[in-house]
Amino acid sequence: MIIGLTSSYSAGKDAVAEYLVKKGFKHISLSDLIREQMRQAKVEITRENLIKFGNMLRTKFGHGVLSAIAIEKMKPGQNYVVSSIRHPAEIEELGMIVDFVLVAVDAPAELRFKRALARNREKEPQTFDEFIARENQEKCGSGAGQQLHKCFERARIVILNTGTIEELYRKVDRMLEDLRVNR
Repeated sequence: MIIGLTSSYSAGKDAVAEYLVKKGFKHISLSDLIREQMRQAKVEITRENLIKFGNMLRTKFGHGVLSAIAIEKMKPGQNYVVSSIRHPAEIEELGMIVDFVLVAVDAPAELRFKRALARNREKEPQTFDEFIARENQEKCGSGAGQQLHKCFERARIVILNTGTIEELYRKVDRMLEDLRVNR
């Protein structure tokens, strides 16, 4: 089974991916694939640069390139969670795998902003207005740009992460149960 994760910024996709790893899944992050390329090119890793570099890779090599790289890393017969899906072509590429399901992880903006501040990663926005402006930039791109709004539209399952980590894990367990029953 291949579970793809798309997510609003700081909604909890990494927590879902980490939990799935504990359940036996192998994790491939499309953002980590971009980070690898940035390190090789000696580009500073910031959220803004991740977006620009990812867009450049999609423009240069095709909009589904990150998923194609992820698929190359997969071994048959193993379960994978592929996180940081931000473009419809990435979904299409992964959708060629028979056992693929796209899951969207979301939470209210105010809660996600608090989480972003708490983790203080890659020069996070420091005001709520900055946070929303950056998020809007990621949601509604076109061409090679991030298109989270279109990814969310294609999700088969939506997990709302509004409570404790234990509550999130229970939602993931229910999702796995449903997926196994409906196979």
